[in-house]
Amino acid sequence: MSAANAQSEAKDITASPAIGQHIHHDGKDYTTIKEGLAYILVPSAGPTVPQTTPKGDNQPQSVFYNPIQQFNRDLSVLAIKAYGEEAVARKKAADDKKRKTVSAKSKKRKREEQDAKSNGVEKMARLDDEAGNGKADVGEESELVEGETRENTAMGVDEATTTAAEGKDTDKPVGNAQNGTAETSSTPKPKQQTFTILDALSATGLRALRYSQEIPFTTSVTANDLLPEATRTINLNVEHNRLTSKINSVTGNAITHMYAFAGETPLDSNRYKPSKKYDVIDLDPYGTAAPFLDAAVQAVRDDGGLLCVTCTDAGVWASNGYPEKCYSLYGGLPIKGMHSHEGGLRLILHAIASSAARYGLAIEPLLSLSIDFYARVFVKIHKSPADVKFLAGKTMVVYSCDQGCGAWETQLLARNLLKPNKSGKGTYWKHVFAQAPTVGPECQHCGRNRHLAGPMWAGPLHDVNFVQRILDELPKLDKETYQTTTRIEGMLTLALEETLAPPPRTDELVPPPVPKGRADPSVVDAFPFYFIPSVASKVIHCVTPDEIAIKGALLHAGYRVTRSHTKAGTIKTDAPWSFIWKVMREWSRQRSPVKEGAIRDNMPGWKVMGLDKPKEEQEKRALDGEKTDEGKEIVFAEWLVKDADKKKLVRYQINPRENWGPMNRAKGPA
Repeated sequence: MSAANAQSEAKDITASPAIGQHIHHDGKDYTTIKEGLAYILVPSAGPTVPQTTPKGDNQPQSVFYNPIQQFNRDLSVLAIKAYGEEAVARKKAADDKKRKTVSAKSKKRKREEQDAKSNGVEKMARLDDEAGNGKADVGEESELVEGETRENTAMGVDEATTTAAEGKDTDKPVGNAQNGTAETSSTPKPKQQTFTILDALSATGLRALRYSQEIPFTTSVTANDLLPEATRTINLNVEHNRLTSKINSVTGNAITHMYAFAGETPLDSNRYKPSKKYDVIDLDPYGTAAPFLDAAVQAVRDDGGLLCVTCTDAGVWASNGYPEKCYSLYGGLPIKGMHSHEGGLRLILHAIASSAARYGLAIEPLLSLSIDFYARVFVKIHKSPADVKFLAGKTMVVYSCDQGCGAWETQLLARNLLKPNKSGKGTYWKHVFAQAPTVGPECQHCGRNRHLAGPMWAGPLHDVNFVQRILDELPKLDKETYQTTTRIEGMLTLALEETLAPPPRTDELVPPPVPKGRADPSVVDAFPFYFIPSVASKVIHCVTPDEIAIKGALLHAGYRVTRSHTKAGTIKTDAPWSFIWKVMREWSRQRSPVKEGAIRDNMPGWKVMGLDKPKEEQEKRALDGEKTDEGKEIVFAEWLVKDADKKKLVRYQINPRENWGPMNRAKGPA
């Protein structure tokens, strides 16, 4: 029989999984699809073409599977693995320290017991000597009583000595005399470190299958779904992948399931129950993850547990169509304009941070990405009321000129100030109110009214070391198993590139040390968001400038430049908007003069281009050109731009197929 005929022949659910396999189970036919190291069964009766090929309409599915999100799942496996290696090592180190402490205490106790026994033998011997020397001075009755006492005591000492010599000490179990082995309870044996994951909204169980197969130190995965039909599918896939010992399926409300772990409280101030909370919780809903956040921050370990959160409602957090919906879900208003997707990421992080802060928990974003039609963030959770105090000073509102030139300004809700101790030694953090307002209601560049956005997260979006650990693992991966590594490398490289370090302190104060394994809670992203030269050129009606030329001008003036992962053609910089507009005006003057009458007095570009100034000033500017704040010329120093893409990385995704997107919800059985 040929291989093709063998594949087409219906097999039982217990057959070894393979691509394109035909499985017959419980009166139904299934086709096997492989992703990563996992195989899922898709009903053959339904339309499978749009699910497995690049083309086709998004027809209703009885089992939800979207191949476009393989990038999401590949990235999640790698991120959890990078996090888990460090988490398991931390657990092992803590366990080793505990075992050494127990062993040291046990040895000390045994030494004290041996010393006490030795002292007892010496005391009995001394009593014997004293009794022997005093026989002539005592009566017969006294001698008899004392002799009996001495004999009993001596017997007791002899028995104790003999018992210890023969290894009969009940405080220390001894080895088996027959096989010569030695057992000791003084030093506990090393135990396997647990690593548990909750796939809270599991659908087919694909994520649970992949986490069990591809993360070697995973000990248990819980695959939860609200629909009984979904959990039946999960059980079917688990059985087909032979992972029944690792994956536990649960039918129920994910919020209820997670709240069951929220009640783990300290037994007293120094002693805690063994934690049953999850090391990792993955939230990947169809839509927003906001309803699940409060339960999730309480169900994940509070000593550095990981939350993986997906929100596919980009139309809410990255557009201006539903500000009321965005506020109700994420506690902030969205940004309208070119930087809306980064603003959306910061709204989601704000929702997680504010949910966690109610319980004395602080967040540490490891990786935050805007991908296609959704956002994916990886966040560590720590129990630290002290770090929570920094949250107000890491939360900002944005004044956005979304109907004018597109410029923006930010303002923190509070300030975290570093103060010297009164003793003169060391420093401490003081959390105070912020001054307001920092800007007026009208844009200083174009004169249009500003709109308010936020509050939103103002801290870093990524942990550079964490991102680098994932990148370091990519060359070791099997490209057939992880088919999206090319795009992962490009996007994570962008995540590294877009991180601008905060400016150095202007004083000589040294902040208090940060606990080992924690990020500095005081760090604020001083340069959030970006601008797009092509968008700015529309404001002043000039030809779109060359991206490298604009970067060269900023670098020549002493500013830093990078780009954002959220959109192609973006420039992130620490240059103020006032200087950005100087560069754009100079570009227009040198390379693309604006035609007379192209900009009218009711347009944002009228004031940006200085057409509201007196004629003499306009003519002088046209003749002399723009200057830097130091009075130097603006030079489009393209030779300074050293970020040429020598590796030709796929930094920005092209449409992977026709009619791609989130796809329709699963409809379930007819």
